[in-house]
Amino acid sequence: MRLRIAVALATVYVVWGSTYLGIAVSIRTVPPLLMLAARFLVAGLLLYVWARRRTQVRPTARQWRDAALSGGLLLLGGTGAVAVAEQSLDSGVVALLVGAMPLWLALFDRKPLGTASVAGLALGFGGVALLVSPGAAAFEPVALVVMIGTICWALGSLASRRAPHSEPLVGTAMQMIAGGALLVPAGLLRGEAASLQVPSLESLVALAYLVVVGSLVGFTAYTWLLRHARTSLVGTYAFVNPVVAVLLGSLFLGEELTLRTVLAGAVIVAGVALIVVAPQRRRRTATLPVGVPVRAR
Repeated sequence: MRLRIAVALATVYVVWGSTYLGIAVSIRTVPPLLMLAARFLVAGLLLYVWARRRTQVRPTARQWRDAALSGGLLLLGGTGAVAVAEQSLDSGVVALLVGAMPLWLALFDRKPLGTASVAGLALGFGGVALLVSPGAAAFEPVALVVMIGTICWALGSLASRRAPHSEPLVGTAMQMIAGGALLVPAGLLRGEAASLQVPSLESLVALAYLVVVGSLVGFTAYTWLLRHARTSLVGTYAFVNPVVAVLLGSLFLGEELTLRTVLAGAVIVAGVALIVVAPQRRRRTATLPVGVPVRAR
């Protein structure tokens, strides 16, 4: 079991960290929102058919409505902002900005924050400010689009958590289908149909990678981890993915790694680490009236 958890965790680390590279390559000849629409519609339909046969679950109209809300926020608002921003910004810089998402999640979750969490918020947002300040690699208006996208992702995560789902994989597939469907009119309204062309081979390969590995393999590994590993351990993907994305962008796309970017990234990752780990630590140290430690889930 430990080996399986390690493999699944490494999969989520590398796969979700590499999607920024995949998006950067795919949008070279395919418009960003329509590319994402194809990605999530294909991946969502494949996952939905497989999950339905495996579980025999029949989603209700209310569950489809909830999937449209959370899928719209997560995939249209969140991932859509990433793809649009990567037309102007380096994939690694975008990943670092997206890495601040748990900060918004902690802010919107309406749960009391401990000292470590407050420190994490201050540290994380300080790192974001350093990354988007004048003279920085992300000092462009499109950085604001990424930040709005991270807010959408945080709100979508909360909406997804609170919505009743009968089965995790079916719920994930429904979100991808709904989000993909919403990305189509968004791309058309943005005028992306006019820029459609015959995609290059590398863009098609990158899109296939995003569908199969980024969506199907990544989400399946993540869903399995949620059932078999500690939440605090699974949550570490939030501060590992940006590091993986920065390294891959530097390695394969020749993106420049400035001292300011590295420093800002380290500060954001440290802040997110405090946010992710602090609640788990509080739960582990809590005690029952009889003095028996409460075990973290």
